Amino acid sequence: MSPVNSSKPKNRITGLAAPHKLRGAKRELGFLIFTALLIAFPFVFNLFSGSGLNNGITKFWEGQFINFFIMAVFAMSYDLLIGYGGILSFGHAASFGGGAYAMAILLTHWGPTFADKYRVLTPGGKDMTGVVIFIIAVLGAVFVSLLIGLLFSATSIRLKGVYFAMVTLAIAEAIHILSKATDFTKWTGADEGLHGVLVPSWLNPTQNRLRFYFIALAFMVISYFLMRRITNSPTGRVVSANRENENRMRMIGFNPATYRMVSFLTASLFAGLAGAMYSMWNMSATPSMTSTVTTINILIMVILGGMGTLVGPIMGAGLMQFFSQFLYDWFGARWPLVFGLIFILIVLFLPYGIVGTWKLRRPQIKSGWQRFMALLRGNKKPAKD
Repeated sequence: MSPVNSSKPKNRITGLAAPHKLRGAKRELGFLIFTALLIAFPFVFNLFSGSGLNNGITKFWEGQFINFFIMAVFAMSYDLLIGYGGILSFGHAASFGGGAYAMAILLTHWGPTFADKYRVLTPGGKDMTGVVIFIIAVLGAVFVSLLIGLLFSATSIRLKGVYFAMVTLAIAEAIHILSKATDFTKWTGADEGLHGVLVPSWLNPTQNRLRFYFIALAFMVISYFLMRRITNSPTGRVVSANRENENRMRMIGFNPATYRMVSFLTASLFAGLAGAMYSMWNMSATPSMTSTVTTINILIMVILGGMGTLVGPIMGAGLMQFFSQFLYDWFGARWPLVFGLIFILIVLFLPYGIVGTWKLRRPQIKSGWQRFMALLRGNKKPAKD
């Protein structure tokens, strides 16, 4: 037996797998550095402000970042639909609001009743009733968001394009009206919403702002890596291919309706969890969370950063938070007009969003930079790599 091929598996592994892992680590290096900066932010900012980690201006900016973390997850969930799945839905806020209302109702109405009747104790005698109530509330938010995702995916079996978008708008408006219905005032608060959500004391964003900050940050980071894993999986590749050409995918044996359902369920799940977190952050759930305006705001975030990138929606959510804070301080109630002008300029000059345009034109930018540096050095032709 000839030993000629005995070294090939080793060479194949060391030649391809290792560089692939290195490229993957390098690709996520920027996000990991960004996460490290966010972890250090409260402590560094407190050194300069001296107001305390749970007080003053440090507490205020922690709140701004918490809102950003939650909206970033919501924006990434919508990017799974429109960026990777090619599905334009005007009802994505229904999942967000559904998760928020499920969390708020279970914590406020069901939780106290359960705590009065039952006690859950560990073998050591420690009371875990509050933790059990919280876990069940999270599972309730997951169940409601998946149910809403199934509702929207059912409409996508036979409808496409503009017709599908209009149907999602109609369903979303129906859910929005349902959230304001006076028949459920006792549970939802109707137009006023459900306020005073009984958030567990260890998670109370007012009393434990720093803890909630890190929980919200962990929520965003874990959601990012989970969604990154989903989009890079074989199922995620099929979803992206289904976006490009459904007929070809059907011809080679894939069912487009199945993968559209996967897109809806995954996106709705993360949107519902973001809504649940948002209801705890604001300690309320209001009909505005289910409105079409909320979906449009998230769509703007995705367009700003770049569809189909995941990092883009995070950047879009950050820019939206920045604009809403500082433009309001500078221009008052007229800030949406100024933001609209900025958004038009971004769409005109960065048609694929900030991150999307950068990825598309990076080779051109790199080549132009090399020419510019060559001119500075006095060379007629830039050196080739």
